[in-house]
Amino acid sequence: MRLLRALLLPPFLALCLGAHAAEADLDNGKEINGTCAACHGADGKGGKHGEYPRLAGQHAKYIEYTLKSFRARERVNIPMFPYTQERELSDQDIRDVSAYLAAIELPTTLPKFKDSDDALTRLTAMQRVMLIPRVEGDIAAGEAVYRERCATCHGDTGLGKRLIPMITGQYPNYLMRQMELFRAAERPHDVEKAGEGVLKDLTPDALQNILAYLTTLQNLKDKE
Repeated sequence: MRLLRALLLPPFLALCLGAHAAEADLDNGKEINGTCAACHGADGKGGKHGEYPRLAGQHAKYIEYTLKSFRARERVNIPMFPYTQERELSDQDIRDVSAYLAAIELPTTLPKFKDSDDALTRLTAMQRVMLIPRVEGDIAAGEAVYRERCATCHGDTGLGKRLIPMITGQYPNYLMRQMELFRAAERPHDVEKAGEGVLKDLTPDALQNILAYLTTLQNLKDKE
């Protein structure tokens, strides 16, 4: 539809509109997210068991960077590869859906209902709540490792910034899987050398302790 509109526009007007192509179109992003929703959910919550990551509230620049990494196979994700090709998602489409997902706010506290709220209203509100349960582990030890190895980039509270992903409020199962991939050098990391795992010297218990610490931070974003 957007291609048809572009073809019908006078050349001068099309050129003027093209100057604003870098601006994110949230309506288009919402439409594109209809495809993403099959796995990540309409509100970007991802899979409740961490089989798909949470995208809601993630930094737009990071989502954009990741989608382009899938396209270029710099980060190998076979299921995502066909969806990120230029014929499916232009750079502008990637920018739009990234901005849309980043703008989604998921509450981390249970909603308060009025007596007049019907069952559908209650169900819809409850489905939006993003509560990550605490996981087992040594929280103090996890905090020490996190501050030494992770906080410089991801921040003291795990919220990240721009190209650095927010990891607070992400599913622990998903995070563990990614840390294991970093550890085995099966997923590239910004600070690693070729063929080396950035977390290779950390034990499985140390990774578990990091997760235990991160799950204590979920509500901090709401308190800022």
